[in-house]
Amino acid sequence: MGRTGFETSVLVYGAAALGEVDQDTADASLEEALAAGVNHVDVAASYGGAEDRLRSWTARLAREGVFLATKTELREADASWAQINRSMERLDVDHVDLLQVHAVGDLDDLDRATAPDGSLSSVLRARDEGLTRFVGITGHGHDAPASHLEALRRFDFDAVLTPWNHVLAADPGYRADFLALVDACGEADVALRTIKTVSRRNWPGGGSRGGYTTWYEPWDDLERVTAAVAFCLRQPGVCALATAGDVRLQPLIHTAAERAPSLSDEDIERVLAGAPGYSSPFIDTPI
Repeated sequence: MGRTGFETSVLVYGAAALGEVDQDTADASLEEALAAGVNHVDVAASYGGAEDRLRSWTARLAREGVFLATKTELREADASWAQINRSMERLDVDHVDLLQVHAVGDLDDLDRATAPDGSLSSVLRARDEGLTRFVGITGHGHDAPASHLEALRRFDFDAVLTPWNHVLAADPGYRADFLALVDACGEADVALRTIKTVSRRNWPGGGSRGGYTTWYEPWDDLERVTAAVAFCLRQPGVCALATAGDVRLQPLIHTAAERAPSLSDEDIERVLAGAPGYSSPFIDTPI
Protein backbone atom coordinates (compact mmCIF):
# COMPACT_ATOMS: atom_id res chain seq x y z
CA MET A 1 0.00 0.00 0.00
CA GLY A 2 2.44 2.60 -1.19
CA ARG A 3 4.12 4.75 1.42
CA THR A 4 2.07 3.19 4.23
CA GLY A 5 4.42 0.20 4.03
CA PHE A 6 1.52 -2.17 4.70
CA GLU A 7 1.44 -5.43 2.73
CA THR A 8 -2.26 -5.69 1.97
CA SER A 9 -4.16 -8.72 0.80
CA VAL A 10 -5.42 -8.22 -2.74
CA LEU A 11 -8.96 -8.27 -1.32
CA VAL A 12 -10.15 -5.57 1.06
CA TYR A 13 -13.13 -6.63 3.17
CA GLY A 14 -15.86 -4.21 2.10
CA ALA A 15 -17.67 -3.83 5.40
CA ALA A 16 -20.70 -2.20 3.78
CA ALA A 17 -21.72 -5.88 3.66
CA LEU A 18 -22.22 -5.74 7.45
CA GLY A 19 -24.59 -2.78 7.42
CA GLU A 20 -27.82 -4.77 7.48
CA VAL A 21 -26.88 -8.11 9.04
CA ASP A 22 -27.05 -9.44 12.59
CA GLN A 23 -23.96 -10.08 14.70
CA ASP A 24 -23.89 -13.84 14.08
CA THR A 25 -23.92 -13.30 10.32
CA ALA A 26 -21.22 -10.65 10.60
CA ASP A 27 -19.08 -12.93 12.76
CA ALA A 28 -19.31 -15.79 10.28
CA SER A 29 -18.44 -13.55 7.34
CA LEU A 30 -15.44 -11.97 9.06
CA GLU A 31 -14.16 -15.36 10.22
CA GLU A 32 -14.40 -16.61 6.66
CA ALA A 33 -12.54 -13.56 5.33
CA LEU A 34 -9.68 -13.91 7.80
CA ALA A 35 -9.40 -17.61 7.00
CA ALA A 36 -9.12 -16.68 3.32
CA GLY A 37 -6.18 -14.42 4.09
CA VAL A 38 -7.89 -11.02 4.03
CA ASN A 39 -5.94 -8.58 6.22
CA HIS A 40 -7.58 -5.26 5.34
CA VAL A 41 -11.05 -4.10 6.46
CA ASP A 42 -12.74 -0.98 5.11
CA VAL A 43 -15.84 0.42 6.84
CA ALA A 44 -17.62 3.79 7.03
CA ALA A 45 -19.76 5.71 9.47
CA SER A 46 -22.52 5.73 6.86
CA TYR A 47 -22.66 1.93 6.44
CA GLY A 48 -25.65 1.34 8.68
CA GLY A 49 -24.68 -0.84 11.63
CA ALA A 50 -21.35 -1.97 10.15
CA GLU A 51 -19.11 -0.21 12.68
CA ASP A 52 -21.19 -1.70 15.50
CA ARG A 53 -20.86 -5.18 13.99
CA LEU A 54 -17.07 -4.72 13.93
CA ARG A 55 -16.84 -3.55 17.54
CA SER A 56 -16.36 -7.03 19.02
CA TRP A 57 -13.68 -7.76 16.39
CA THR A 58 -11.37 -4.76 16.55
CA ALA A 59 -9.16 -6.07 19.38
CA ARG A 60 -8.59 -9.30 17.45
CA LEU A 61 -8.01 -7.45 14.20
CA ALA A 62 -5.34 -5.36 15.90
CA ARG A 63 -3.66 -8.43 17.39
CA GLU A 64 -3.57 -10.11 13.99
CA GLY A 65 -2.19 -7.04 12.23
CA VAL A 66 -5.29 -6.35 10.14
CA PHE A 67 -5.39 -2.90 8.54
CA LEU A 68 -8.54 -1.02 9.61
CA ALA A 69 -9.99 1.91 7.68
CA THR A 70 -13.11 3.99 8.17
CA LYS A 71 -14.58 7.09 6.55
CA THR A 72 -16.53 10.28 7.08
CA GLU A 73 -18.97 11.38 4.40
CA LEU A 74 -19.92 14.68 6.06
CA ARG A 75 -18.48 17.85 4.59
CA GLU A 76 -18.47 20.40 7.43
CA ALA A 77 -15.50 20.20 9.78
CA ASP A 78 -17.43 20.25 13.07
CA ALA A 79 -19.95 17.64 11.96
CA SER A 80 -17.23 15.46 10.50
CA TRP A 81 -15.12 15.73 13.66
CA ALA A 82 -18.08 14.57 15.76
CA GLN A 83 -18.69 11.68 13.35
CA ILE A 84 -15.05 10.61 13.46
CA ASN A 85 -15.14 10.46 17.26
CA ARG A 86 -18.42 8.56 17.14
CA SER A 87 -16.75 6.03 14.81
CA MET A 88 -13.97 5.50 17.34
CA GLU A 89 -16.60 4.83 20.01
CA ARG A 90 -18.60 2.48 17.80
CA LEU A 91 -15.49 0.55 16.82
CA ASP A 92 -14.13 0.65 20.40
CA VAL A 93 -10.70 1.83 19.25
CA ASP A 94 -8.49 4.80 20.03
CA HIS A 95 -7.28 5.01 16.43
CA VAL A 96 -7.65 3.47 12.99
CA ASP A 97 -4.97 2.89 10.37
CA LEU A 98 -6.66 4.95 7.67
CA LEU A 99 -9.30 7.68 7.85
CA GLN A 100 -10.87 8.71 4.56
CA VAL A 101 -12.85 11.63 3.21
CA HIS A 102 -15.72 9.61 1.78
CA ALA A 103 -17.82 9.70 -1.40
CA VAL A 104 -16.07 12.60 -3.15
CA GLY A 105 -17.26 12.07 -6.70
CA ASP A 106 -16.96 15.45 -8.41
CA LEU A 107 -15.08 18.73 -8.19
CA ASP A 108 -17.88 20.60 -6.41
CA ASP A 109 -17.85 18.00 -3.66
CA LEU A 110 -14.05 18.12 -3.55
CA ASP A 111 -14.24 21.89 -3.11
CA ARG A 112 -16.52 21.43 -0.09
CA ALA A 113 -14.32 18.75 1.46
CA THR A 114 -11.08 20.68 1.00
CA ALA A 115 -12.40 24.10 2.01
CA PRO A 116 -10.86 25.60 5.17
CA ASP A 117 -13.96 24.55 7.14
CA GLY A 118 -14.38 21.26 5.24
CA SER A 119 -14.08 17.67 6.36
CA LEU A 120 -10.47 17.27 5.27
CA SER A 121 -9.51 19.65 8.07
CA SER A 122 -11.17 17.37 10.63
CA VAL A 123 -9.45 14.31 9.17
CA LEU A 124 -6.10 16.09 9.44
CA ARG A 125 -6.93 17.06 13.00
CA ALA A 126 -7.63 13.38 13.68
CA ARG A 127 -4.22 12.49 12.28
CA ASP A 128 -2.53 15.18 14.34
CA GLU A 129 -4.25 13.93 17.51
CA GLY A 130 -3.35 10.28 16.88
CA LEU A 131 -6.78 9.02 15.79
CA THR A 132 -5.38 7.79 12.46
CA ARG A 133 -2.02 7.09 10.89
CA PHE A 134 -2.96 7.76 7.28
CA VAL A 135 -5.39 9.93 5.33
CA GLY A 136 -7.32 8.89 2.23
CA ILE A 137 -10.08 9.84 -0.17
CA THR A 138 -12.84 7.76 -1.77
CA GLY A 139 -15.60 8.37 -4.29
CA HIS A 140 -18.20 7.08 -6.70
CA GLY A 141 -19.34 8.24 -10.12
CA HIS A 142 -17.99 8.86 -13.60
CA ASP A 143 -16.00 11.87 -12.42
CA ALA A 144 -14.36 10.10 -9.47
CA PRO A 145 -10.93 9.35 -11.02
CA ALA A 146 -10.55 12.90 -12.36
CA SER A 147 -11.72 14.34 -9.03
CA HIS A 148 -9.28 12.15 -7.11
CA LEU A 149 -6.46 13.22 -9.42
CA GLU A 150 -7.29 16.83 -8.60
CA ALA A 151 -7.46 15.89 -4.91
CA LEU A 152 -3.86 14.68 -5.08
CA ARG A 153 -2.86 18.05 -6.49
CA ARG A 154 -4.46 19.78 -3.51
CA PHE A 155 -3.29 17.47 -0.73
CA ASP A 156 -0.78 14.63 -0.32
CA PHE A 157 -3.22 11.81 0.44
CA ASP A 158 -1.79 8.43 1.45
CA ALA A 159 -4.52 6.34 -0.18
CA VAL A 160 -7.22 6.55 -2.85
CA LEU A 161 -10.27 4.32 -3.36
CA THR A 162 -11.85 4.79 -6.79
CA PRO A 163 -14.09 2.80 -9.17
CA TRP A 164 -12.64 0.52 -11.84
CA ASN A 165 -14.04 -2.41 -13.78
CA HIS A 166 -14.15 -3.77 -17.30
CA VAL A 167 -17.17 -1.81 -18.49
CA LEU A 168 -15.94 1.49 -17.04
CA ALA A 169 -12.60 0.88 -18.74
CA ALA A 170 -14.38 0.63 -22.09
CA ASP A 171 -15.26 4.34 -21.86
CA PRO A 172 -12.26 6.17 -23.39
CA GLY A 173 -12.68 9.27 -21.21
CA TYR A 174 -13.05 7.32 -18.01
CA ARG A 175 -10.12 5.09 -18.89
CA ALA A 176 -7.89 8.09 -19.59
CA ASP A 177 -8.82 9.68 -16.26
CA PHE A 178 -8.21 6.46 -14.37
CA LEU A 179 -4.83 5.80 -15.99
CA ALA A 180 -3.77 9.38 -15.22
CA LEU A 181 -4.71 8.69 -11.58
CA VAL A 182 -2.69 5.46 -11.67
CA ASP A 183 0.35 7.40 -12.85
CA ALA A 184 -0.08 10.11 -10.22
CA CYS A 185 -0.46 7.55 -7.43
CA GLY A 186 2.62 5.73 -8.64
CA GLU A 187 4.70 8.89 -8.75
CA ALA A 188 3.63 9.92 -5.22
CA ASP A 189 3.70 6.38 -3.77
CA VAL A 190 -0.03 6.56 -2.94
CA ALA A 191 -1.98 3.35 -2.34
CA LEU A 192 -4.60 2.89 -5.07
CA ARG A 193 -7.48 0.54 -4.33
CA THR A 194 -10.60 0.01 -6.44
CA ILE A 195 -14.33 -0.51 -5.97
CA LYS A 196 -17.25 -1.70 -8.10
CA THR A 197 -15.31 -4.73 -9.33
CA VAL A 198 -18.27 -7.10 -9.69
CA SER A 199 -20.89 -4.48 -10.51
CA ARG A 200 -23.04 -5.47 -13.47
CA ARG A 201 -25.32 -2.41 -13.75
CA ASN A 202 -27.80 -0.28 -11.81
CA TRP A 203 -30.67 -2.22 -10.35
CA PRO A 204 -33.43 -2.22 -12.99
CA GLY A 205 -36.01 0.31 -11.86
CA GLY A 206 -33.71 1.68 -9.13
CA GLY A 207 -33.21 0.56 -5.54
CA SER A 208 -32.07 -2.82 -4.20
CA ARG A 209 -33.45 -5.89 -5.92
CA GLY A 210 -32.75 -9.59 -6.10
CA GLY A 211 -32.28 -10.00 -2.37
CA TYR A 212 -28.79 -8.43 -2.37
CA THR A 213 -27.82 -5.44 -0.25
CA THR A 214 -25.42 -4.03 -2.84
CA TRP A 215 -26.09 -0.56 -4.31
CA TYR A 216 -25.85 -2.08 -7.78
CA GLU A 217 -26.82 -5.37 -9.39
CA PRO A 218 -23.74 -7.59 -9.06
CA TRP A 219 -22.40 -10.39 -11.18
CA ASP A 220 -23.05 -13.48 -9.09
CA ASP A 221 -21.80 -16.35 -11.23
CA LEU A 222 -18.27 -17.63 -10.75
CA GLU A 223 -17.17 -17.29 -14.37
CA ARG A 224 -17.97 -13.57 -14.63
CA VAL A 225 -16.93 -12.71 -11.08
CA THR A 226 -13.56 -14.39 -11.68
CA ALA A 227 -13.06 -12.49 -14.94
CA ALA A 228 -14.06 -9.21 -13.28
CA VAL A 229 -11.68 -9.74 -10.38
CA ALA A 230 -8.88 -10.80 -12.74
CA PHE A 231 -9.38 -7.68 -14.82
CA CYS A 232 -8.95 -5.38 -11.81
CA LEU A 233 -6.04 -7.25 -10.26
CA ARG A 234 -4.21 -7.24 -13.60
CA GLN A 235 -4.17 -3.44 -13.71
CA PRO A 236 -0.67 -2.16 -12.87
CA GLY A 237 -0.70 0.29 -10.00
CA VAL A 238 -3.73 -1.19 -8.23
CA CYS A 239 -2.78 -2.81 -4.93
CA ALA A 240 -6.19 -4.20 -3.89
CA LEU A 241 -9.91 -4.21 -4.58
CA ALA A 242 -12.80 -3.94 -2.15
CA THR A 243 -15.23 -6.84 -1.96
CA ALA A 244 -18.93 -6.32 -2.62
CA GLY A 245 -21.44 -5.02 -0.11
CA ASP A 246 -23.22 -8.29 0.59
CA VAL A 247 -21.92 -11.10 2.81
CA ARG A 248 -23.30 -13.74 0.42
CA LEU A 249 -20.98 -12.56 -2.35
CA GLN A 250 -17.83 -12.70 -0.22
CA PRO A 251 -17.05 -16.45 -0.66
CA LEU A 252 -17.56 -16.14 -4.41
CA ILE A 253 -15.08 -13.27 -4.58
CA HIS A 254 -12.56 -15.18 -2.43
CA THR A 255 -12.72 -18.09 -4.89
CA ALA A 256 -12.49 -15.72 -7.85
CA ALA A 257 -9.33 -14.11 -6.45
CA GLU A 258 -7.72 -17.55 -6.12
CA ARG A 259 -8.60 -18.46 -9.71
CA ALA A 260 -7.93 -15.06 -11.30
CA PRO A 261 -4.20 -15.63 -12.03
CA SER A 262 -5.05 -18.60 -14.24
CA LEU A 263 -7.09 -16.48 -16.67
CA SER A 264 -5.50 -15.04 -19.77
CA ASP A 265 -6.35 -11.59 -21.07
CA GLU A 266 -8.23 -13.37 -23.85
CA ASP A 267 -10.28 -15.28 -21.27
CA ILE A 268 -11.25 -12.04 -19.56
CA GLU A 269 -12.35 -10.44 -22.81
CA ARG A 270 -14.29 -13.51 -23.89
CA VAL A 271 -16.29 -13.54 -20.65
CA LEU A 272 -16.87 -9.82 -20.12
CA ALA A 273 -16.87 -8.15 -23.54
CA GLY A 274 -20.49 -7.93 -24.59
CA ALA A 275 -21.77 -9.63 -21.43
CA PRO A 276 -25.56 -9.15 -21.28
CA GLY A 277 -26.77 -6.16 -19.31
CA TYR A 278 -23.24 -4.95 -18.52
CA SER A 279 -23.16 -1.19 -18.01
CA SER A 280 -21.89 1.51 -15.69
CA PRO A 281 -23.31 1.44 -12.15
CA PHE A 282 -23.31 5.26 -12.21
CA ILE A 283 -25.95 5.91 -14.84
CA ASP A 284 -28.41 6.41 -11.98
CA THR A 285 -26.34 6.46 -8.79
CA PRO A 286 -28.36 5.87 -5.61
CA ILE A 287 -25.69 7.38 -3.31
